[in-house]
Amino acid sequence: MRYIDCFNHFFPKALWDKMLATPGAAADIGSRMRGIPCIYDLDERKRVVDMFRTKHNYTQVISLGMPPLEALGTPEQVEEFAKLANDGMAELVAKHPDYFCGWLAALPMNSRAREKEYERAIAMGANGVQIHTNINGVPLDDEQFRPLFAISEKSQNPVFLHPSRGAFDLPDYKTEKKSKYEIWWTFGWPYETSAAMARLVFGGVMDQFPNLKVLAHHLGAMVPFFEGRVGPGWDQLGNRTTDEDYKTLLKNMKRRPLDYFKDFYADSAVFGSKAATECGLAFYGADRVLFASDCPFDPEKGPGYIRDTIAILESLNLSQEDREKICYKNAQQLLKIK
Repeated sequence: MRYIDCFNHFFPKALWDKMLATPGAAADIGSRMRGIPCIYDLDERKRVVDMFRTKHNYTQVISLGMPPLEALGTPEQVEEFAKLANDGMAELVAKHPDYFCGWLAALPMNSRAREKEYERAIAMGANGVQIHTNINGVPLDDEQFRPLFAISEKSQNPVFLHPSRGAFDLPDYKTEKKSKYEIWWTFGWPYETSAAMARLVFGGVMDQFPNLKVLAHHLGAMVPFFEGRVGPGWDQLGNRTTDEDYKTLLKNMKRRPLDYFKDFYADSAVFGSKAATECGLAFYGADRVLFASDCPFDPEKGPGYIRDTIAILESLNLSQEDREKICYKNAQQLLKIK
């Protein structure tokens, strides 16, 4: 069985060095990233991939890790970061195809140069683009981002949604100034992804760009588990609201809300949870789930989630056809990987 890991993270050396040398950005990288050599050290990354490359015919589609580039500096600084990222990832794929079979573009989302950089990345061979679930607090259905979705639809380059939320962005309680106990990550990130999906649906992006392909990280976040709320619950949109006319919005939508959410793609990066994997597969089906590990953020700093996710998929009662779709064929089709 071949395994194409479609969502994992790595910083090319030139970008990593530039970020560390940039006042402000270095602090935002944080001690966690610097404590995981597999995310910036190519030799260490290759060592981890080698643990699975031969036995499982395993390769990776690489994308940047957190934080979002747009949070690291001025538009001009972020434009440079994005160019270094895209140049670096393209070079890694070209030089090490046995390890890296594709890459996701990184964009200066706080700059008006984002469309130009996206088109440059596509011309360089980007297989998709990673966009975070909000852009420095701005929702993705904002009009300023529509040109990016138009480029994605026209080029058939999928959008990969990655959650973004920090401890000080939204406190868990009104009486506090920050989210405590890393609740902002454990529960906040799945909420972020789910909220971004909802904004793309109800904000009209999915209707405006009907051929747009969007993958929601972490197996669609909260959506599969809350199918009843997304389905029969949102079929009653407007019944709980008096200050906005959501009932008319619902009538004007081309399809049932649940149908839009079924159109998203999702990946298998659920941190080694078999129950979550089964729930996500039941919701999306084998045609829309891609293998991903979220390497290297496991407790072992590299191989753990790869090994666990492969083991879960191998334990499921799947047909050979469905297993091949999830493990590599869906990635080949969606990301145009040979």
